[in-house]
Amino acid sequence: MNEEVSKKLELIRQTLRETEVQAVRLRGTDWFAWATAGASNTVLLTAETGVAEVLVTTEDAWVLTDEIEAQRLKDEELPANFKVYVNPWADYAARESFVRDATGNGKVISDRPTCNLEQPLPRSLQLHKRVMMSSELERYRQVGQKASLAMTEVLKTAKPTWTEYQLAGAGAEALWAKGLHPALTLVAGERRLPLYRHATATSQQIGRQAMLVFCARGYGLYANLTRFVCFGKLSDEQAELHSHVREIEAVVLNLCQSGTSLDAVYNALAQAYEQHGFPNAIREHHQGGTTGYLAREIVANPSTTDTLAEGIAVAWNPSLRGAKIEDTFVILKDGKLENLTFDPNFPNVEVEGRLRSVPLYN
Repeated sequence: MNEEVSKKLELIRQTLRETEVQAVRLRGTDWFAWATAGASNTVLLTAETGVAEVLVTTEDAWVLTDEIEAQRLKDEELPANFKVYVNPWADYAARESFVRDATGNGKVISDRPTCNLEQPLPRSLQLHKRVMMSSELERYRQVGQKASLAMTEVLKTAKPTWTEYQLAGAGAEALWAKGLHPALTLVAGERRLPLYRHATATSQQIGRQAMLVFCARGYGLYANLTRFVCFGKLSDEQAELHSHVREIEAVVLNLCQSGTSLDAVYNALAQAYEQHGFPNAIREHHQGGTTGYLAREIVANPSTTDTLAEGIAVAWNPSLRGAKIEDTFVILKDGKLENLTFDPNFPNVEVEGRLRSVPLYN
């Protein structure tokens, strides 16, 4: 971990030299996890920023926090590369005074600029966050496997009489039990499944089938996956919808190579939907994009010219009314994709050389 942090501190200091500013200040939960090799500054799960931040100058690397959090962070989260500055919890101004002193009252770049002296992070540093180092990928594999195992466990025990709340709660419980944050647990039962793409859970019973979606966070990294459970046989029409989304997804997965632009992937998806007889589906839901320290780092659309590269993770989620598919993949050296959220114990079929999940029959 210390070696990874050392590499990242050098990348940050290289950015300082290139931009001629005095410090980088990282407040977001995503950037904090990246800079600290997976440490968490999260207390409130829904917050974009946490209870600590990173400050890096040409000479020093600090974690800034208050006296409520400092000891726990030192004991349980932070690598040895960082000094810790602790301000009284009721005196945030003391932290700002420390930053001014540490930076010589100079210019600061930040993921979340908050004053005239702070400017946004340059694109070069943002790109570094999106490309996984080998040590990050090892952690990502752990997160993906835990999330997919949690999904399988829950759907194998689900009952048609459960409410959507119960299924979402069981999913969140399974993720917590494996040490993952349930950043998102979407559920759509039989009635709501064809109606809504982003189906937040309700008190309705799930009935004969349900979709469960996870965005599970561990070490700051997001494992994104979608699965279906069915109680009884799917109709031919429903089964065909799932077949369509698997084939549409294969188009986008085949394009996930270094140098491919995200708008090219989006346009290929639009064409695939049309070829399968669903020309409007591309507009009914976003299709996913790159992932990592955010559930989606960049969502692909017709004007996203960012390109894919080795070490970038992707999560695509093509969908039709009542069917969807999603896993988290990373682009490897040889151009192949590794499925980080694959569980061989969940029902699957081969689609263009890849094993893809199909609905689980209970």
